[in-house]
Amino acid sequence: MKMIRISTAIIYMALLLPFGITKAYAGTYKVAALNYSICFQHDTTDTTKKKPDTLIKVIIRRALVKGVKDSLTMDAAKLNPNVSIQQMLKGNIAGLYVQETTGEPGTEQSMLIRGLSSPLFSKNDVYSQQPAVYVNGIPLIQESSFVYDIQKYNFNRIGPATNLLAGIDISNINSIEVIKDPLELAKLGPNAANGAIWITTKVAKSGYRQLSVNSYFGFVQASKVTTTNAEYENLFRKPFYQKYATESDYLNYPGYLRDSTNTDYYGPAKWNNLYYQNTAIHSVDLGLTGGSDRANFRFFGSGTTNAGNADNTALNRYSASFQINMLPFSWLTISSLVNANRMDRDRNRSLRDRYAETRYIPDLYNPLPPSENTYQALLTEYKKTIDNNRTTAVNGYLSLGVDLKQVKLLSNLSFDYNQGTRDVFYPSTLMEGNNYESNYIGYNQRFKVDNSINYTKEINKKNKLYFAVGQSYQTDVHKYNYANAYNGPNDFIKINVVQGNIDSANYLKPVGYLVYRYIDKEQARLFSVYGSARYAYKDLLSFTALVRDDGSSNAQPGSRWFIAPAFSGQWSLKNQFLKNSTLFDDLTFNTSWSRIGKPFDDDRFAAGPQYRVEIGWDSEPTIPGYNGVAAESRPYTSGWVGYNLKWTYTDQLNFALNTSMFNGRLNASAAFYIKDDKRMLLNIPVPQEYGYTSSYASGMAVRNTGVELGLAGSIIKTSTGFNWSSGINFNFNRNKLTALPNGLSELVIGDRKLQVGKPIDQFYIFQNEGIYNSDSEVPVNPATNKRLTFEGTTLKAGDPKWKDTNGDFVIDENDKVLKGNSMPKLTGGWSNDFHYGKFSLNVNIIFAVGQKALNQTAASQYDFINREAGNDINSIKEIFSWQVNVNTSKYPIYNPWSSVVPYRLDQDLFLENASYAKLRTVSFGYDFTKAGFLTKLKSTIKRAYIYVTANNLLTVTSFSGSDPELIDYNGIYNGYGMAIPRTYTLGIKLDL
Repeated sequence: MKMIRISTAIIYMALLLPFGITKAYAGTYKVAALNYSICFQHDTTDTTKKKPDTLIKVIIRRALVKGVKDSLTMDAAKLNPNVSIQQMLKGNIAGLYVQETTGEPGTEQSMLIRGLSSPLFSKNDVYSQQPAVYVNGIPLIQESSFVYDIQKYNFNRIGPATNLLAGIDISNINSIEVIKDPLELAKLGPNAANGAIWITTKVAKSGYRQLSVNSYFGFVQASKVTTTNAEYENLFRKPFYQKYATESDYLNYPGYLRDSTNTDYYGPAKWNNLYYQNTAIHSVDLGLTGGSDRANFRFFGSGTTNAGNADNTALNRYSASFQINMLPFSWLTISSLVNANRMDRDRNRSLRDRYAETRYIPDLYNPLPPSENTYQALLTEYKKTIDNNRTTAVNGYLSLGVDLKQVKLLSNLSFDYNQGTRDVFYPSTLMEGNNYESNYIGYNQRFKVDNSINYTKEINKKNKLYFAVGQSYQTDVHKYNYANAYNGPNDFIKINVVQGNIDSANYLKPVGYLVYRYIDKEQARLFSVYGSARYAYKDLLSFTALVRDDGSSNAQPGSRWFIAPAFSGQWSLKNQFLKNSTLFDDLTFNTSWSRIGKPFDDDRFAAGPQYRVEIGWDSEPTIPGYNGVAAESRPYTSGWVGYNLKWTYTDQLNFALNTSMFNGRLNASAAFYIKDDKRMLLNIPVPQEYGYTSSYASGMAVRNTGVELGLAGSIIKTSTGFNWSSGINFNFNRNKLTALPNGLSELVIGDRKLQVGKPIDQFYIFQNEGIYNSDSEVPVNPATNKRLTFEGTTLKAGDPKWKDTNGDFVIDENDKVLKGNSMPKLTGGWSNDFHYGKFSLNVNIIFAVGQKALNQTAASQYDFINREAGNDINSIKEIFSWQVNVNTSKYPIYNPWSSVVPYRLDQDLFLENASYAKLRTVSFGYDFTKAGFLTKLKSTIKRAYIYVTANNLLTVTSFSGSDPELIDYNGIYNGYGMAIPRTYTLGIKLDL
């Protein structure tokens, strides 16, 4: 509440400010051109004779200059209450695939540009494939995955685990561009090896003050589910017991299902009234800009509350931005910007996430019942907990630009810093008499210096040369301090008390709590020099060449530096062959190629053989010490790191054709690309005799090949009547493993198999062909006269009929096959805009086709015997488990007591088609700028627009889970992803 009051006061004062200075600018005001765009010039784009409102940004010239879907349509995007960059871009850019695995607000989301570049064995691997994100040229630093090294469970990273890209308010964004062209990525260097997202915020404008106010209010709709109770569970299990159970099995029937008079389990299941709720969301922001011909400024501030529709989850965000530009001399420009935001996140209260944080599994014999009263009692007890999650971030730049006509110099200093804290306390009433506390503070910081010189030489009117040389230095730091503690003296002392006598050697020794401490810090430096040359012949041809040399501190001593070349050519077919054509406005062919180095994201690879803090055991693998004493060991469990590990790099080749026709009414683009990621590291299992579980080796290579298509046009265009414009984008992508380290042709790691020539996202599973209804149906080996076995166990009636692929009458790992893909083969979106008079309607559809998913929710429900016997993290039955999650008519009745584990996940019995199409957005608005009541009031309002928006209205899919978008990074649907809710908002936009 305090932050809301402060934010309201600031916005209120800012609203009054422009009206207070109106008289100072009364009358006619002439503005000279403030040429500050030079401050961010990245190549040879001409920035002279710009208007005062010229965009302040690093100018990136794309190969697809008129590619219809490389840039996000901001007017439509700003009508949606999306809080993260990933949500804004989802389905709207060809070649960009967004994974939003939960609707819980503020959680981490991932992006992939032009396919999967390496296999995903764990969440750690997701971080290494994310594109670089730039805000006004500032390369944002993201979280490091090294915190997973100390986690027993990797469901969520320790700390607040908040999406850092949810801190940018869409109302402050002028444009978002996805950069995919190889040459443009090469200009950005190793940071952009996975692609780049280029965000340009609204900028300062000279002249009379301009004020904009935007606000919306709405709600997220509670999910409608069919709840169940113990009676439903009894009926579900009944056919299994009738067909296969022994007397002993009946005697071991779960106690919570035995007593039908127990109303907690057999009574009304109304827990959903407390778990799923309609929740309000709202946002308000203000932007103010103005200035003279020598200096201008812009201020922006906002406050946003976003919510999930379940478990009382929410995200509160406060952001501010201030920009100032000065022109002390006609040839010198000084520009600066500071952005800041704070995010407070209310997390879910699931049992799994709580137990994963505490690393403590209580007795799970009696699960949480579906009773509303019992669940309310739990929520009441939960009010005694503390779970504060806060993320703060600040970034900015200071830039000096010198314009000497043919020569332009730029010096730019930028920084980005974010810090996350989480304070947790669980009382003993939730922990079987043992309370728990943890504290986390971690930060990521980046400092970057760029210097460049651009020179333009006009040989004659037909021939021009452009040269650029530059240098950059970047330093990154990732650090965290984490401590968790158990068994405090009581539930009233919620902090870790130490002895406190500074004269004592043990003054930091805890009193009352059993404390475990973890601390880590990584630092990486990147130094680069580059040079480029571009030749342009009239308006027909242009050729560009670039070479850069990058040095990384994370590389090994023998290969610190990496030389990376890039080339590009552009040919105007319109001006060459169709100059007098009235049909074509533009027809351009472009080709480009680049090699970009990818530095290691962990400093362990720079050191070679090393010691690490790994002295845990099977049940606690991450304990950093023994008996309170820190210790070191060789990396026996994490993997041996040797020498001769060279830079990983990516080679990208792109062919593109772009056209504009019928006076701009039809625009189309097509691109074919080949992306080869080479010399990648892979943690390969090694024989036990080595003493290590695995060893890192270089040499893995993956190729992504694809086609991108974009089409946008004005289907119906009139001056005053009905108008209809439409745009659609497609991406077809295939990945293939082209090499493994040490010349291997195939390799099995965990539950994944990699095979050269095959996709890297396939599932390694058994093929299910039905059920053995009797022992006589089980095949018999004629050579031994023995029935078919599964890993040494003879199959019998009630067991699955798994395909014996190699015909050796033994079902084992050798009979598994690669099947299905976790990544979609086709992705895209279709957007339509309708206008009639002052009314407008926008409809947006997104789709993903060709991906599969393993339904772990179904496998867990059917494997109830093994799940309940385990009493581990996978045995948890959440409150939302008491709802219909599985289509019980599609699975056979196997013997759940069989030692072959009939309902194991690694079989195509649970492999489903996860393709979908989603009606993501419908927005309807009215422009009442010239409404009569405003005219009568002689209002100074330049624009007034009111709108209503509905999100996530309809999903078309054959997937049996709640939503195919909620599938995890590895293609497994576990049912923990919170629903992406239907959202309804009413908003207004005012420009004064």
